[in-house]
Amino acid sequence: MALLCHLNCLSPLAFITRRLSAPEFITQCCYHKKVVDHYENPRNVGTLDKSSKNVGTGLVGAPACGDVMKLQIEVDDMGKIVDARFKTFGCGSAIASSSLATEWVKGKSVAEALEIKNTDIAKELCLPPVKLHCSMLAEDAIKAALADYRLKQQDDQQEAVRASS
Repeated sequence: MALLCHLNCLSPLAFITRRLSAPEFITQCCYHKKVVDHYENPRNVGTLDKSSKNVGTGLVGAPACGDVMKLQIEVDDMGKIVDARFKTFGCGSAIASSSLATEWVKGKSVAEALEIKNTDIAKELCLPPVKLHCSMLAEDAIKAALADYRLKQQDDQQEAVRASS
């Protein structure tokens, strides 16, 4: 298996010209270049003001592997997601899935963002079956952030009704 992975992922010249360290070998052999790109250059890392009524926060985790993902969205008055941020504790695939998810939700409506599926994330990042839980976490984080946003909007509407009564 390792030999097959070696043949598919690395140029034979890499072994002739220099020795690869263990992290370099794993990065070049076991992760697709899209995963490596999002891992080494993550997009939209950070946090938004969770107390803002226009910000939804989703916090999800996978006890089996220890990955924890926090994804936040900011929605404008027209229902369009204008910003997204994430913080993830986990493997390269979890970080890449979070990074890609934030890129994909920006500019979408709340309804459109709900249509993003883990299979789409996994396909885009070329995740192997053993890493599919990372894309599932990203989908769950999107749904949790959207649910939190909607809950805040309902609370805001209820307060407005109470104030007018």
